[in-house]
Amino acid sequence: MVTLDIGTARMVLAAQPFSVLLGARLEVFEKGRAILAVPMRENLKQQNGFLHGGVLAYAADNAITFAAGSTLGPEVLTSGVTISYVRPASGVTLRAEAEVTYTGRRQAVCRCDLYAVAEDGARVLSAVAQGSVLCVS
Repeated sequence: MVTLDIGTARMVLAAQPFSVLLGARLEVFEKGRAILAVPMRENLKQQNGFLHGGVLAYAADNAITFAAGSTLGPEVLTSGVTISYVRPASGVTLRAEAEVTYTGRRQAVCRCDLYAVAEDGARVLSAVAQGSVLCVS
């Protein structure tokens, strides 16, 4: 199995045009765990001023895939994600905190908690997701 470091993982993220468009950054990348952060810019919000649900779904998907890739290796793709929105997201940063709950030879299952972080650092759980990731190599 190939082991990735955070520098290499950040290069992978930087090679994703959509992630660059959103301003996503990989804050943590370690075995079985990844944290992705997205700034809550005005142009990412919906009509009521909350972060758009599609941004939360993106963050969950990518954080889950990075967490799984830390145990399966770099050649992975998401095979499914479910997300439950529990509170509207508002603040300055979205943090998607993913953790591997199961890893097999070719598949991993992960959980991801998504927090809206205020300027003062207060965190509010906004969504919970689960996903499965498969090796493609």
